[in-house]
Amino acid sequence: MASLKELRARINSVKSTKKITSAMKMVAAAKMHRAERRSRQAQPFATAMQRILVSLKQSLEDRSGLPTLLAGTGKDNIHLIISMSSDRGLAGGFNSNINRTLRNKVKCLQQQGKQVKIFPVGLKTYIYCRGEFPDLIVGPKHADYRLGSVEYQSAEQVAAYVQTLLDEHQFDVCTILYNKFKNVMVQTPTYLQLIPLELAVADGAEQNISNKQDIAFQITSQVDYMFEPEAEEVLHRLLPENLKIQIFAAMLETNAGEQGARMTAMDSATRNAGKAIDKLSLYYNRTRQANITNELTEVISGANAA
Repeated sequence: MASLKELRARINSVKSTKKITSAMKMVAAAKMHRAERRSRQAQPFATAMQRILVSLKQSLEDRSGLPTLLAGTGKDNIHLIISMSSDRGLAGGFNSNINRTLRNKVKCLQQQGKQVKIFPVGLKTYIYCRGEFPDLIVGPKHADYRLGSVEYQSAEQVAAYVQTLLDEHQFDVCTILYNKFKNVMVQTPTYLQLIPLELAVADGAEQNISNKQDIAFQITSQVDYMFEPEAEEVLHRLLPENLKIQIFAAMLETNAGEQGARMTAMDSATRNAGKAIDKLSLYYNRTRQANITNELTEVISGANAA
């Protein structure tokens, strides 16, 4: 049986933990509202850009010599996966869900005889890949692989490296894997194929891409475009920007999802700490009462013996 001193120390320790988790919950809530607002503001632009270019690809699919950013290399032997996570933990299953989905995807592609390369963005997914797939990691020289503060310049750096790999024929298909922010409780691992450009998957990474009915960016009719200037020049300007925008939107979703997951995890930890304090306090009071009863019994027994 623990002594009263040990129980008091344990109760004070849990109370301190509860204060920390409660403070972290409030900080995460404040950050989440800002991150969610940024993500919601960027999403319509990213969606419109995706829709236009997918429709444009459909209208030009009978032409030859389309840019590789739009049509790809024509092969699918080498897959580049950009896996996004947070830099810090204490966010429930936020990072583990991404890592588990990535592992399943890599194993599936390898079973099909494909070569896989992983570009981790976020310290947690980098640490996981370094232990699970050390030979598959690629990245710029001296890269620290952190998500960092989500700024457009970060997306430009990632897009520039992807463009460099594409120019050097280092991959055929590029897919980004990130946690799509739905609400505070739900962040869904989602695949978005960037090269060659395809329709975005709306309902998570495990959805069958061939099911076009549930995809948010479904194009129901082919649009006949008139180009001014020529189509090649328009695509030359739009496609690199689209790559940056889609990566930036995924970064914003990841940031919002991280704060939502951390807020939920810290709320759960705070409630569990409160329950632990109640149980320890009850046990402390019972132990204290038992000690008092024992002391009274000893005093009374000594008095009767005298």
